[in-house]
Amino acid sequence: MENRWQTLSSKEIYSNTWIEVVEHEVINPAGGKGIYGKVHFKNKAVGIIPLDGEGNTWLVGQWRYPLNAWSWEIPEGGSPLEADILDSAKRELKEETGITAKQWTPIIRSHLSNSVSDEEGFVFLAEHLTFGERETEETEADMKIWKLPFERAYQMVLDGQITDSLSMMGILKVQSSKFKV
Repeated sequence: MENRWQTLSSKEIYSNTWIEVVEHEVINPAGGKGIYGKVHFKNKAVGIIPLDGEGNTWLVGQWRYPLNAWSWEIPEGGSPLEADILDSAKRELKEETGITAKQWTPIIRSHLSNSVSDEEGFVFLAEHLTFGERETEETEADMKIWKLPFERAYQMVLDGQITDSLSMMGILKVQSSKFKV
């Protein structure tokens, strides 16, 4: 399909280590002039569902500043755009939980909010787990780890207790696919 949007001008409104906000003057597909704000993400999002042989998984809980709320999620974080996403997923799982895995399966690729951002997310299933020490970052000082049956995590998605998009997509994919526990 052909792109019928026309960009007349662009200007950076804000930038930090993680995001850049750009305002575009545009002509939309119907021919009308307007503005369009775009949030450019400087990292890809990576999430991991660790799954042991007994059907258990691990969630991490932390206070999410933008939501002003506590959130239970799969282990997840950022992957620099130029980095290998699997290497980043392995790093995030080790940082947040202390877990390493022998088997990695990519299960999700998603654009997380494509009406206003270019953020791309990936979820991996991690199996054949080994346990070690966590290596959390400063912003994760209050992070909690919870080992629970995968079926409980699935129920938390259905009950609205897990609202993070990568977590929901990954858990639902595992529940409904060949990876089902």
